[in-house]
Amino acid sequence: MSDSWQGPGAWDPQGAPTGSARGQRAWPSEQGYEGQQEYKGQRQYEGRQGYEGHQGYEGYEGYQEHQRYPAQQPYQGHPQQQQHPYAHPPRHVQQIHQAPPQADLADAAEPPAEAPGFAEAPGAEAPEAPEAEATAPEATATDSRRRARRLARGKGGARSGSRDGGRVGSRPRRRRRAGLVKVVAFCVVTAAGSLLLFRGNELLDRLGSPTVPDKAAGTPTPAPEPPDPGRVLQVIAHPDDDLYFMNPDLRYSISAGHPVTSVYLTSGEADGINAGAAKAATTKPDKAAYAEARQNGIRAAYAKMATGDRGSPWTRTVVPTKGGGHAEVDVLVAKPQVNLVWLQLREAGSVYDNVPDSLHGLWDGKVPRLDSMLASGTPVTEKFSYSKDQVVQTLVGILEQYRPTTVRSQDPTPGRHPDTKRYTDHQDHFYGARFVQLATAAYAKDVTDRPHFAVQNYSGYINGSLPSTLDPDEAKEKLDILGTYAWLDRQNHCNSPAGCGDLKVSDQPGGNRWSDSINYTRGTSTSWLTSDPEHGLWAFKVLDGQVALWHRPGLVGRWKGPDLLPGTGMDPGVSTVTLADGRIAAFGTRTSFGAKPTDYKREVVYVVQKQPGAEEFTEWQSLGTPETADETWTSDISAPAVSVDGTGQLAAYVRDGAYSLRGRVQRADGSWGPWEKYGGIDLHGSPATATDGAGRRMVFSATSKSVVGWVQPKPGAPLGQVTATGLPDTTLPLTADGREGGVRLWFRKPGSGNVRTALITGEGGLKVSQMTDLGGLQGFGSVTASGHVLAGRTAGGQLGSEAGPGQPWERSPLMFVGAPSSTMTGKSLVSLAVVGLDARLYVTSSADAPNAHLAPWQPVGPRNAPASP
Repeated sequence: MSDSWQGPGAWDPQGAPTGSARGQRAWPSEQGYEGQQEYKGQRQYEGRQGYEGHQGYEGYEGYQEHQRYPAQQPYQGHPQQQQHPYAHPPRHVQQIHQAPPQADLADAAEPPAEAPGFAEAPGAEAPEAPEAEATAPEATATDSRRRARRLARGKGGARSGSRDGGRVGSRPRRRRRAGLVKVVAFCVVTAAGSLLLFRGNELLDRLGSPTVPDKAAGTPTPAPEPPDPGRVLQVIAHPDDDLYFMNPDLRYSISAGHPVTSVYLTSGEADGINAGAAKAATTKPDKAAYAEARQNGIRAAYAKMATGDRGSPWTRTVVPTKGGGHAEVDVLVAKPQVNLVWLQLREAGSVYDNVPDSLHGLWDGKVPRLDSMLASGTPVTEKFSYSKDQVVQTLVGILEQYRPTTVRSQDPTPGRHPDTKRYTDHQDHFYGARFVQLATAAYAKDVTDRPHFAVQNYSGYINGSLPSTLDPDEAKEKLDILGTYAWLDRQNHCNSPAGCGDLKVSDQPGGNRWSDSINYTRGTSTSWLTSDPEHGLWAFKVLDGQVALWHRPGLVGRWKGPDLLPGTGMDPGVSTVTLADGRIAAFGTRTSFGAKPTDYKREVVYVVQKQPGAEEFTEWQSLGTPETADETWTSDISAPAVSVDGTGQLAAYVRDGAYSLRGRVQRADGSWGPWEKYGGIDLHGSPATATDGAGRRMVFSATSKSVVGWVQPKPGAPLGQVTATGLPDTTLPLTADGREGGVRLWFRKPGSGNVRTALITGEGGLKVSQMTDLGGLQGFGSVTASGHVLAGRTAGGQLGSEAGPGQPWERSPLMFVGAPSSTMTGKSLVSLAVVGLDARLYVTSSADAPNAHLAPWQPVGPRNAPASP
């Protein structure tokens, strides 16, 4: 077995591993979250009933650390070679020692399928919840009980007295029961449609509650399903990219108790000068020391986010990687679900210059291997180098160990400046993100015993050129964490001669206004949930690099999914549209990797239902890309915005790499016209489109200063010229919906997070009216709007909603990936959905009536189900 991050040695119940090298202990599997206590039941909002009857979320306040850890010698400054548990999710890691030389692991054995303290695979029968401080023998007893239950059920887990023993005479009974179910279902749907007009809230509370067992019939009440809090893994190029571009999402996740792991691809050694501008010329370069100072700054920033104390101790250790090298892994002692993984590869040292010894050079094949750049003080003592494939395999190994349900990375296609043609982001940022794309694709394809995962991409340097997305309090909190990283007070709290932070950014810790903003580059569409004429619901989200489909037939049907549509390489974010014949079409972008680096390509693709209401879809069809080559604009196209006009004509629009609008229109025979140029300059994010009351299509895009739009003179006609709306500057993204005879836009006020709206009419050209500030709970990102319901991310990362004009905004405890989505289900019901950080769909509804409220959220599908083999 190669020196890989897979767990050397089989576990021996007496505590000694078998087949291990040099006496190194093996890595027992993580204790899963099945043993945790439930989250506290959701508190009531405005006197409303919470999640009674099934698991609730209390802002994750009830999260209990999944496992107790043995006493450790904390890191108090310079690292020491010491043992420590490998915190939350590494699958075969709870205690890690200094790694032996690579050759000594050649004879290590594979880890066992099950061992004391191992959690069952996701999707297996939920084990009984252990006490909060269960010991290893207690865990063994739990496993024994679990095995006994399986034996009692017989081979394959079937229960005693199974259906095989009682089939005689059962078929007529089943038929009678099926007929009765159909009659009851018809009556329920009919009654529901009527009751919604008069008793909407009461009915919704019933529909939103789980089925109550018939206790009189002796049916036992099932134990509440233990929730999975979701595990977040983020991969960044340099130490501080997470603080600049992924915060406050990072802080929200840590505060809510989610296990969070940050993986740093490079050491970020730059020129080795750890000094501000005034002292840079007189400071001696030391790349290893500067890399250590940045590590110290990151540890201080994470400790402050997690505990409030920047000096909270860490344990540091060495772990062999699947790529054949070694990584440093740091675990926060007070919050062991917070991990840092340092891969310590060499950085480019330049934003856009051609530097062969870099992730860019390795990707393009300009160098066969990229060397390590070890920080001073790191417990990793052996230098190494990686090929392109070894970097990918190293990341795959990390994914295998941590089993994330949410993966965060930087933007793999940031584009170039139109005038200089230089990258708008650091080359390490987006080539690092491309390595993450390859790794997640390989992980999804080759590893079947894993949970589903969603991916979120983040904008980088371009944030400094866009309106600020964060309200003052959030921006101040973000800047405060960056100040900790920048070591502004110069106190030697880390006891390191290298320094306790990054003085290079101390002159301006907020960067180029980066502390004021956060923006997603994919997954901002709010049209991924849609309904059909039969009141059924359809949800489309990208999991595991494929489009996942959830479906509920009718108003009270049983949800099905997630089912992954065939076809890989899908980027985060799906937009849907209902065609003239009632079929649903889903659009997105797909990234492909060819044999050569220049074969990297992002293109627009779509699928269509084979017939209305069917769960079968066509194969993915490509609309290509308006970009000529990745070298020109780094395949920088936005997610598509799609709409159908009054003639039934379908069109798809994207922002291209030159920051202008491009689109393709479907012809009457089903073929597509070419990519048309519609103009516009300084366009950012993804466009938004909808159709007004006259059937005219409108398209809108945000710029760094305002909003511009296009409108058809009449249905079926080409789009008119780009027109300034006169709206004030807005944050990204926009949401558009046809109503009130025109198209209503929703967006956020810069530097506030408040939701704004305006009505756009198209008669005689674009006209703007009814500009209104709707308030909100700060926050950032997409706002979804259907009927009377508005919803979007709030400060704290949770979902905020307004259930009607004049109603107070309320905060739901759900944290989620990407954007929420909503749709009208019939004429009197609004359905709302998010995908949580656990990669699970959550759905609620609200009657479209005065004094309405959201019904209790319902999770859809198995808890954090593993992918099918």
